[in-house]
Amino acid sequence: MSDMESIKRRKFLKNTALAGAGLMIPGWSFSNSLMAPPSYKMSVNPGAIGVSLPFAKALDLAIKYGFEAISPQITDLKNYSPSEREGILRKMKSRNISWDSTNLPVQFRNSEADFRKGMAELAANAEVLQKAGATRMNTWIMPTHDTRTYRENFALHARRLREAAEVIQPFGIRLGLEYVGPKTLMTRDKFAFIRTLKELQELLEEINMPNVGIQLDAFHWFCAGETVADIEELSPTDIVTVDLNDAKAGRTADEQVDGQRELPGDSGVIDLQGFLRALKKIGYDGPVRAEPFNQRLNEMGDEAAMAATFKAMKRSFVNAE
Repeated sequence: MSDMESIKRRKFLKNTALAGAGLMIPGWSFSNSLMAPPSYKMSVNPGAIGVSLPFAKALDLAIKYGFEAISPQITDLKNYSPSEREGILRKMKSRNISWDSTNLPVQFRNSEADFRKGMAELAANAEVLQKAGATRMNTWIMPTHDTRTYRENFALHARRLREAAEVIQPFGIRLGLEYVGPKTLMTRDKFAFIRTLKELQELLEEINMPNVGIQLDAFHWFCAGETVADIEELSPTDIVTVDLNDAKAGRTADEQVDGQRELPGDSGVIDLQGFLRALKKIGYDGPVRAEPFNQRLNEMGDEAAMAATFKAMKRSFVNAE
């Protein structure tokens, strides 16, 4: 699979329905409600919801709508002057906004040359995050490959991701790996690969690095046929970051398509209440963000998309209490 195909997986626009974005309550937080706050944090990854603003402006919107964490943008952090970066960090601290995770900037799925190119820059990128106080990276594992058997792909992923983890470990950065669960993806290439939590845990055991864990996505958890009990067996330190999404109504778990998701709670297909309660039960205190790949959301203006995402996240958090 080419680099462009990998990027398209993350940027693919999905058909879904949104309603009531104008009913947002800027600045809402659990401290304004009768609900006890969860241990995890309501986060936003601007790029995942179609917001393409510079980081500083995206941060202002995140603060306006009451998010508690935000994904860093390495390029913007690199380009800001020292005084600009300090101003951003002061603003985040004063508003109690913490860092979420950012994508691992290494193409490890294809050629060795592509992998080496990303690895050559990884330490410098990790240092940028370290100086800002950010501690998380993440990437996804495609569940098929056209030429590599399962064992060949497993060995390649273990070797390359271990090497990446070794580079970022001295900078205090953890790496979250996401399995991709839809069965509808399994026919796209000749050979099947990891698509469940248990298979991912086998890869984590093989990588055997203390700073590598799980990027847990509610959509993939649902598509893989997993349960609340599977989450409750995890330690909170096993999880690096969490994605909260809903699935398309009228489809079984096996019929879901990776590029067609809903904002959290929009369809009610996924048991997000059980999912979030399980995270709280095990004591997970990290970021939880939406990654809906939602066409209507992407067609909105930046502020409207941020507002609609916050509304969906807030609703799901409250329902889980």
